[in-house]
Amino acid sequence: TWRYMELTVETKDEPLVIEDLRATHTGYPFRRRAKFDAGDEELDRILEIGWRTVRLSAHETYLDPYYEQLQYVGDTVIEALASLYMTGDARLMRNAIEQIQSSQTSEGATYSRAPSALQQYIPPYSLLWIAMLHDYWRYVDDPEFVRGMLPGARSVLAFYHRYQRENGALRKMPWWNFVDWVEQWRGGVPPAGEDGGTAALDLQLVIALKQAAELERALGLPEMAGVYERRTEALGRTIHQKYWDRGRDLYADDAEHRHFSQHANVLAVLSGLAGGQRAREIMERVLEDRDLAPASIYFRYYLHRALVRAGLGDRYLEMLGPWRRMIADGLTTWAERDFRTRSDCHGWGSSPNIELLRTVLGVESAAPGFARVRIEPHLGKLDGAKGVVPHPRGEVRVELSRDEDGSLTGRVDLPAGISGELLWRGARRPLRPGLNRISLTPRSRLAPPMIEKRVLRVKP
Repeated sequence: TWRYMELTVETKDEPLVIEDLRATHTGYPFRRRAKFDAGDEELDRILEIGWRTVRLSAHETYLDPYYEQLQYVGDTVIEALASLYMTGDARLMRNAIEQIQSSQTSEGATYSRAPSALQQYIPPYSLLWIAMLHDYWRYVDDPEFVRGMLPGARSVLAFYHRYQRENGALRKMPWWNFVDWVEQWRGGVPPAGEDGGTAALDLQLVIALKQAAELERALGLPEMAGVYERRTEALGRTIHQKYWDRGRDLYADDAEHRHFSQHANVLAVLSGLAGGQRAREIMERVLEDRDLAPASIYFRYYLHRALVRAGLGDRYLEMLGPWRRMIADGLTTWAERDFRTRSDCHGWGSSPNIELLRTVLGVESAAPGFARVRIEPHLGKLDGAKGVVPHPRGEVRVELSRDEDGSLTGRVDLPAGISGELLWRGARRPLRPGLNRISLTPRSRLAPPMIEKRVLRVKP
């Protein structure tokens, strides 16, 4: 990953003059089109390192170039969206979806990584393959491809259905049920209850069922969407009864409520099981409770999405501690995990390359194929931000500043034929194709008072 190069020269009777020293880089031919500028050198550095990590993790497939050198689904979900936000090039993402689908066995599960000569199964990664397909549907205008993948999604969910009890909860799943690298968890597997079930797997199934229902209703079989929606509702009731702990006002990992993690509660928010004010309260506890098993660099992607879902997106910039520590440690690509890392170049650490554009600048797809744009900036303590996000029909250009009274001013330029809306602390403003000049006063009572811009510094 080109952190160091050592050259040893031994001469004889005559000196040697080295005129030049070169290296050749190979990789997928991504071309960076995205831009982001908030007047903060540290954020620029985070974006630069993330982009380098994405490029080194993309060849014929997405992969970890440092250690595994295989296209793992969990990694690829993040790498694909990061490359899509940075370049608008969806071809390698489409290729990944096809290759992972082609690894499905007659049981319905996909390999944990594909292509691979060695069979390895991580059942939650089969669910994340559905998530990747759902992302592709939202951001890429290619509905026929997505429709062709729906039989694969049905097979994954049929595989899972065989392990569901009458109440919808999962029995003990086979193989390696990795969720995240957590030091307290053996092999990255969350603790299970005496019945073999664990909240994280049940909640990931809820999310996949919801995503599959949306895909079926839009492009496939409406009857199948109804089946998934009924299963979602039943499983959601069971999860709340089984894992909600009234004493801690959090979801436990196991039915006996002996173990608690950030993961189960993040997934409860992302699944919609916890919404509104309760989601906000849960996420505030997730950030404050030091006894919870913590999310690693990888799973912080989902933690940050849950913060936005719970209305706490303005806290995103406070959550970049692991990335600041890696910079302080001298890394020029992102490491695999926070402790005892074995890979110094892991693409799943590049989630800030998504969120600086999607959360901070606020540019998000509001309809399949990016047919509509939603812009909801979360500036935190920044005074403003500007940037460019690739779009299937061109580029979304945003330049926004926050005034002393909390009002938002600036401009948004959308591609021809694309409309959308801008949201700012309870206020809404429709956006038309082309140039939109912005002057929006916040309406939310939750809007914090203006505070002096904070200069972010790296702390070891």
